[in-house]
Amino acid sequence: MKKENPKATLCILAVCLMGVMVALNGCSSRPSENGSSSNEASTAAPEKLHMSIVAKGWQHQFWQAVKTGAYQAAEDYDVDITFVGPEGDYAFNQQVVMIEEQIETAPDAIIIAASNFDAVIPVLEKATDLGIPIIAFDSGVEVDLPVTTVMTDNHAAAALAADKMAEAIGNKGQVGIICHDEYSMTGKYRKEGFVDRIHEAYPGIDVVSVQFGSGQHELSEKLVREMIQTYPDLKGIFGANEGSAIGLINGVVAENAQDRLVIIGFDAGSQIKEAIRRGIMYGAVSQKPVQIGYKAVEAAYKYNKGENLDKNIYTGHFWYDKSNVDDGALQGDLYD
Repeated sequence: MKKENPKATLCILAVCLMGVMVALNGCSSRPSENGSSSNEASTAAPEKLHMSIVAKGWQHQFWQAVKTGAYQAAEDYDVDITFVGPEGDYAFNQQVVMIEEQIETAPDAIIIAASNFDAVIPVLEKATDLGIPIIAFDSGVEVDLPVTTVMTDNHAAAALAADKMAEAIGNKGQVGIICHDEYSMTGKYRKEGFVDRIHEAYPGIDVVSVQFGSGQHELSEKLVREMIQTYPDLKGIFGANEGSAIGLINGVVAENAQDRLVIIGFDAGSQIKEAIRRGIMYGAVSQKPVQIGYKAVEAAYKYNKGENLDKNIYTGHFWYDKSNVDDGALQGDLYD
């Protein structure tokens, strides 16, 4: 009998083992039912983050500018967003229902501009209990639920409006305020910012009336006309948001008082800008709504990636009047 060569036997065994390994490897990369191999499936990209944004409403162009910024950030950070809002800034119950609906979708963050800082607290507490982070924007809440609030420094912005009013009326006389509300953070801080600045810096000026018109053009106009009739020595009026400012313009024109009253607005839009061009409105303070939308989505993304955020993220504000209302560099924030 011929004696076997041990080296040859080892070679045969090695070849057999290599064949088995190739076969096993071929089995592990067999296409799955959806056409991809199991190796490909294990290295697939993770799903995109999804953010739910609930604005205060849609009736003002301000929110469309915010939406533009939010979608730009979604594109830049490669996230999905849902942008919703109630029929008006003061549809409190509808906004609460919308937040509830967004919670049911289990988003990676809820980004909320609260219409009423008290009404939304229970539903935001529910979201937090479920592990959904809250990012507030534009109008925050007075409880420690949001991980950050992205907003204009409304107190400082309204103080700037007070400085401009004082300048225009020679630091003395009676003035009034038409504000949108006293139950959102924007309404609260803009009223306080204007009044506080007048009291601390301009003793010759008296704030004789503060009225709340819900940001509605018709109601604000009515309140302006009543204010003008009640205070014949009135020197100026401040309108604290877009809707209030438009009602202010309409009321002053209806009373034919544009030549004797200094009126100052807040926010932008075509009607406010045209009133400034025509000299009916002295000027206005604008927020940066595109930045508000952008920074809110950016903050939600960064929080989900483990970054620490400041408790407040301020997006800035600026004064504009007849001298710069058509400045091209400002048009992104001076929306129509």
